[in-house]
Amino acid sequence: MFTENLKLKGRVGIVVKDKDGKVKETREENNLVVDTGLDYIASRMKDATATAMSHMGLGTGTTAAAAGDTDLETLAGSREALDSTTVTDNTINYVCNFEANDVTGAITEAGIFNASSSGTMLCRVVFSAVNLTSTDSISVDWTITLSAS
Repeated sequence: MFTENLKLKGRVGIVVKDKDGKVKETREENNLVVDTGLDYIASRMKDATATAMSHMGLGTGTTAAAAGDTDLETLAGSREALDSTTVTDNTINYVCNFEANDVTGAITEAGIFNASSSGTMLCRVVFSAVNLTSTDSISVDWTITLSAS
């Protein structure tokens, strides 16, 4: 008998720049594809009625990411439209750039959504604080890879 298990692995790259465009900090974090995200993926395999992922949010929540999450714990600012979405082989890459003053403070979480408010959350990550001033920008490069084992 043949058995195949689908695995999802997410990596989140974070780059913070100052007002002059100099890199202040870089990070790489693992993410969690939440239950609503898994349901979303399955629904897209059936048909294309679910709206595509289109926004990213940053927040200040510190509770660990959990499979049952449906939103960020505490949204900072507003969700931003994704700057790009690229599919290559078995990988999808989402990129979102938050400009100076879009979000400030101690940012500790991020998520990908299919709407500017409400909607479905695909995945969430919680990390140690990235401290943003009003002149800092932050770029988030989120890659999800599907593989069979």
